[in-house]
Amino acid sequence: MELLRFTTAGSVDDGKSTLIGRLLYDSKTVYEDQLASVRKATTNQTTKGLDLSLLTDGLRAEREQGITIDVAYRYFATPRRKFIIADTPGHEQYTRNMATGASTADLAIVLIDARYGVLAQSRLHAYIAALLGIPHLVVAVNKMDLVDFRELAFLGIRDQFAEFARKLNLHEVQFIPLSALEGDNVVKRSGRTPWYRGPSLLDHLETVPIARDRNLDDLRFPVQYVIRPNLDFRGFAGQVASGVIRKGDTVQVLPSGKTSRVKSLVTYDGELEEAFSPMSVTVCLEDEIDISRGDMLAHPDNLPDSSRRFEANLVWMSGKPLEPHRPLLLKHTTTVVQARIPEIRHRMDVHSLTPVPANQLHLNEIGFVLVESQRPLFCDSYTRNRQTGSFILIDPISNDTLAAGMISGPEALTPAGPVTAEDRAARIGHRPHLILLPNADAATAQEVERALFDHGYLVYRTDDFGDGKAAADAGLVGLVFGPEARVSDSTILSVTDSTSDEIFRALHSVGLL
Repeated sequence: MELLRFTTAGSVDDGKSTLIGRLLYDSKTVYEDQLASVRKATTNQTTKGLDLSLLTDGLRAEREQGITIDVAYRYFATPRRKFIIADTPGHEQYTRNMATGASTADLAIVLIDARYGVLAQSRLHAYIAALLGIPHLVVAVNKMDLVDFRELAFLGIRDQFAEFARKLNLHEVQFIPLSALEGDNVVKRSGRTPWYRGPSLLDHLETVPIARDRNLDDLRFPVQYVIRPNLDFRGFAGQVASGVIRKGDTVQVLPSGKTSRVKSLVTYDGELEEAFSPMSVTVCLEDEIDISRGDMLAHPDNLPDSSRRFEANLVWMSGKPLEPHRPLLLKHTTTVVQARIPEIRHRMDVHSLTPVPANQLHLNEIGFVLVESQRPLFCDSYTRNRQTGSFILIDPISNDTLAAGMISGPEALTPAGPVTAEDRAARIGHRPHLILLPNADAATAQEVERALFDHGYLVYRTDDFGDGKAAADAGLVGLVFGPEARVSDSTILSVTDSTSDEIFRALHSVGLL
């Protein structure tokens, strides 16, 4: 059966847990021991009837202890479809958790309390859904029982949200009035909303077309592993990220650019005539070509972008803020490369959803940045291909995941003209400096050079003032030592004490170390 992944989002107490519990309970996918546990827990509360939120609220103890809530995944099935629910926290401080749960979703359910209407948090969740390219959105207007199932209350929320959705280019939005607590329009149509002509929530989940959402046009096959059990077999294993690959197809290998034909598509169950996303297969080619992990197969007439510098939307997930030029690792498909963020173009204000200037990104903030990788990546824009348009940033020391990124496209080039000092600083990663150490010897100057280099500066060490000045003019750090060092208008620092400690203190005082 077809699998639908969907995520739920909403403000605190909008009824996400109750809605999921109602879906599980009314679709008869709850085990008896789970139901018995909920009945027992409900008798200890003042809740009337069965508290269905307890079916999914397994993280309540963690919430009470103040521990960060992660994404909870729930599974159920009906005769028509299988489902995976990513139950994400609703509070703004857990934006990163919603982004994690929504990253693989085909559909998002945004809950809105019928009493309060569209809140800032509702707009934030819709924005994240649009940012992550979720193709289908359901706006579930919950707690309709508390507004007496009035049609005008529903229509007011529908019109208000629809106007906002147009700004985000959200085209496929389904509005459903429901009561998760009492079950109206959740699994079955309710008689208390005769003015509503649409499907129940479960009917919509079972019938929303998702097969067309797959990118079957652009073949992207990142190689994950080279299989060579003997001299007679050489295959390249991986998952088809997008597109279709067929036996006999001509494919081009990136980055080498060599072409070959597909000899066979091998799986555990035997050979296939064709494979498509998201199938995992082993591709065998007719020619012996040097291919390794991180390479990509594509059709010669439909190649991805190859770029070292590209623009991307970034959801920052670390407690330590993002600062430009910090060394990072970037994981894209099956490859990991060194990377950095030369520039933060802007940060998104989650309340007004407008861009604001920023020189840092903090936990749960969303920004638009320029990314520079050590070697070219084979990628597409995220709007065209979610698989090859996404990446994560990793701390090279702790190996923690720092951010999730969605590629917008290659860097927008500036108009032709002279190279400015700002252009050089943006490319090199720091401003030019001329440092003079007139009393230092070569060994001390070398120690200073190493310290600056380890802090990310490009340093040119010399005992000739003219060469040092030329290096600074070219955008580098010119480090001049010995008797030839003399003060000039562009000198940032002149240290006459020759001891390393004094030199390092002086460098630290001006922000270089």
